[in-house]
Amino acid sequence: MLNPSQNSLFERYLGISRLLAGQLDFNSIIQAVAAEISHIIPHDHLDVCIKMVDGKYHIAYESGLETAWSKHPPALLTGSPIRTLLSGEVDYLLSADACADPRFHFEGAFSSPIIQLALRGRLHVPLKVQGDIIGALSCSSHLSDCYTMEDVESARSIADLLAPYFFALRAAEQAKRSAIVETEARAREEGLRLGALKLTEALEAERQRIGMDLHDQTLADLTRLSRRMERLSGLADLHGDAVEPLCRTLQQCMHDLRQIIEEAKPTVLQLFGVAEAIENHLERSVRESGHAIEWRMIDESHEALVDLDQTVATALFRIVQEAVNNAIRHGQPKSILVRLVSCDGILSIEVEDDGGGIRSPREKAGHGIDNMKTRARLISARFEIGAKVGGFGTSIRVTLPVERKRIAETLA
Repeated sequence: MLNPSQNSLFERYLGISRLLAGQLDFNSIIQAVAAEISHIIPHDHLDVCIKMVDGKYHIAYESGLETAWSKHPPALLTGSPIRTLLSGEVDYLLSADACADPRFHFEGAFSSPIIQLALRGRLHVPLKVQGDIIGALSCSSHLSDCYTMEDVESARSIADLLAPYFFALRAAEQAKRSAIVETEARAREEGLRLGALKLTEALEAERQRIGMDLHDQTLADLTRLSRRMERLSGLADLHGDAVEPLCRTLQQCMHDLRQIIEEAKPTVLQLFGVAEAIENHLERSVRESGHAIEWRMIDESHEALVDLDQTVATALFRIVQEAVNNAIRHGQPKSILVRLVSCDGILSIEVEDDGGGIRSPREKAGHGIDNMKTRARLISARFEIGAKVGGFGTSIRVTLPVERKRIAETLA
C-alpha cells in the first residue's frame, strides 16, 4: 500500500492527467498544470520548450514569471541555454545557481532572462517520445540550491505525462502549418493560372481580330492588286512574260495569307465545334502537305465536347493543331490518327503518328511542345507526350474532366 505521502503524490499526477484532457494548445496546457506541478516541485517560473520538427529551432511556453523566452519567435537551438539537454548530450541539468553557472552562459546564448529575473535554482529534464527528445521541462526558483535529485526524478515523471500531449500538439500544428502553406501555394498557383488564362483569352481575341482585319483589308487589297496585274499582263504593249511571274508570286502570297487568317480565326471551330474543327484541320493540313499521308479521326466523345467552355475548346483545338502540324513538318509520317474519347467523366484527346518520333531530349523540349504543355496547364488538363506504343512515332495525349450531364443525356 502507498503511504500518505506517496498517495498524495499519486493524486497530484492523476490531477495533472485530468487537467491535460481537452487542452488544445501549448499555452493552455502549461497554464492548466502549473499549479498542480507546483505542489510536486515548488517553482517561481515554469516553462516548456518544444523543438520544431526541423530540429534546428525551438519555442518556449511558460507560466509564472513572464520572460523574453516566450515572447521570442522560434529561436535556433544552438543559442538555447539548455542546448546540451535538447541535443541529448546530457540526461538532465541541475544547477544550484544558474546565474553563475557557465553551462547556461556561453557566446550566443539567449540566457539574459536568467540574470534579469534572478532564476538561480534550476532543473531541466527532457520530454521524450519513443526515445526522441521533443523538448524540455524546466523549473526555476529565486532560491539557490533548492532542487535535488529527488526533484529531478519527480520532474521526469511529470515530463512523461506531458510529452505525449505535446508531441500530438506539435504534429497537429505542423500539419496545420503545412496545410496553410500548401493552400496558399495552390491559391497563388491558381491565381497565376487564372490570370494567364485571361491573358490567353485576350490574346486569342486579339488574334482573331487581326485575322478579320487581314481578311477584310489586306487580303481584299491584294485581291484588287492581283486583278489589276492580270489585266496589265494582257496589254500588248507590256511584256506579259515579265508580269506573269509577279502574278504567280502574288497569288502564292495570298494563299499563304489565307492560311494565316484561317489559323488566326478558326471559323469551323466557332461554327461547328472542336471535333469538326480538328477533322477539317487534319484533312486540310495533310492535303496541303503534298505527301501521301493516311489520316483518320475516331470520335467517341459522345458529344462531351459540345458543352466545353469556349476557352477550353479553343485550347484543345490549338493543342491538336500544333500536334498535327509537328507530325507533318518533322515526323514525315505515313499515317496520323486523332482519337477523341469520353469515359467516366474524363475527356481524352490523342494524336498518334508513325513518323520518326522524338529522338533526343533537346528535340522534345521544342517551343511547340512547350506551347502545348502551357495550353494544357492553363485549362487544368494533363499533357503527355512519348513514343507511340507498339511501334515508331509519337503519341500526344491531353486529358481533363468534363461535365457528365450532356454525356448522360446523349447515352440515354
